[in-house]
Amino acid sequence: MKLHSDHYEFPGGIDPLTLTEKYGSPLYVYEGETIERQYRRLAGAFSVPRLRIHYACKALTNISVLRFIRRLGAGLDTVSIQEVHLGLRAGFKPEEILYTPNCVSMEEIGMAVELGVHINIDNLSILEVFGHEYPNLEATGQVVEGMHMHTGSDILDADIFLNAAEILFATAMNFSELRYIDFGSGFKVPYVEGGISTDIEELGARLSSRFNAFCQEYGRDLDLLFEPGKFLVSEAGHFLVKTNVIKTTPSTLFAGIDSGLNHLIRPMFYDAHHEILNVSRPLGKPRIYTVVGYICETDTFGSNRKIAEIQEGDVLCLKNAGAYCFSMSSNYNSRYRPAEVFLYKGKDHLIRQRETLEDLLRNQIEITSF
Repeated sequence: MKLHSDHYEFPGGIDPLTLTEKYGSPLYVYEGETIERQYRRLAGAFSVPRLRIHYACKALTNISVLRFIRRLGAGLDTVSIQEVHLGLRAGFKPEEILYTPNCVSMEEIGMAVELGVHINIDNLSILEVFGHEYPNLEATGQVVEGMHMHTGSDILDADIFLNAAEILFATAMNFSELRYIDFGSGFKVPYVEGGISTDIEELGARLSSRFNAFCQEYGRDLDLLFEPGKFLVSEAGHFLVKTNVIKTTPSTLFAGIDSGLNHLIRPMFYDAHHEILNVSRPLGKPRIYTVVGYICETDTFGSNRKIAEIQEGDVLCLKNAGAYCFSMSSNYNSRYRPAEVFLYKGKDHLIRQRETLEDLLRNQIEITSF
């Protein structure tokens, strides 16, 4: 979403205010063009014989988004059997799905075996149990086919990443049947204008050169894998909310909105920064606001933020709302989760309806004897 003269527009000239009128507020909006740009950017940064990108879907699991990313050419990285099922429903083939769980039961791992997806086992204890349960599968350790590195979302320096790569390459030389090396992700995206982010082009050029050299040392080409989540969808997401009330105290000017930590918990949970814009009055005189939600807890989206003057009824936008936002939402305070809208090539598509009271009651069983 960009400012054009005196108003904001999504790609294709779509007006965010029109979207809130059409679909209501609060509202999650995702830009397909931004996801596509990030995917192409990542794919183009690495010059290797075989590159595989598996989207870490825990960032955003809406099935329409999964279908869109599959169409771009990605595989899928999952952390639960439910995400595996969503991936299959979205059209991913079992061999295109990585399943990398944490502290799950052998029963769940067995479900993944039955579905035929690729399983990463992350500790020796489970590997031993897995070997006894499935003695005829190569994944028991009889054949090690891949090396996998798990990273967070804080890669800022290519040198540090390449140092970790050297450790992986050295370890890989001990295994003669490898098919791939998986570097996970950890690509940082900017959360403020001009913020620090991973220079993916520099990293791609340097890692590609070293990876190709390693493949020569190893004796054959291996697949290079990445598992980006936030990098693909974070900047594509925008969370539109409406201002319910302006409160003035001797020390603070509050803008209270029609959402809370039940819809976007990252600022409260991680102290994460999301830039906040006044979509209704982008050219208003800037004032200092603390933007708060309607949940009966500490529910602050941003403190002492300079925002164009806000009036009650104005629509605000929280940026970088594509990753770990809707996917971590809840019905706390018995509030409904918002609708989700996907934008692509100038058209808006409703991809999740706003919840209703029936959704809150769907799985509850009422006792009628008292």
